[in-house]
Amino acid sequence: MKWFIAKLVYQIVVGDGHHRAQFEEQLRLIAARHQQEARQKARQMGKAGEQEFENIHHQLVHWYFLDVSELYAVEEITDGMELYSHIEEPDYPDNYLKLLKHKSTSIDLDMIIHDEEI
Repeated sequence: MKWFIAKLVYQIVVGDGHHRAQFEEQLRLIAARHQQEARQKARQMGKAGEQEFENIHHQLVHWYFLDVSELYAVEEITDGMELYSHIEEPDYPDNYLKLLKHKSTSIDLDMIIHDEEI
């Protein structure tokens, strides 16, 4: 078996769809004998991940699987290896940095809470 990284892309539609377009990209680690099998498994995972539910505003939310947009073979899994890279060019860099700090602090808080539970 070989390892592959697949990027699955979903479109999120809320209510009648009159909102800013939303897409989610997920990276999945897939074990397969070859690239064709990895792509097939990724597509099956994507279809299985489609969902429909009602949000807190009582609007119907649909997650539609679009496709596998990227598929990479991983020769060897090693500690600290890069799995994904994306360059962000935000319109408001200060807001981006604040959000980054907030997310980092949330991870720290989660670690403290989980350490106390152990």
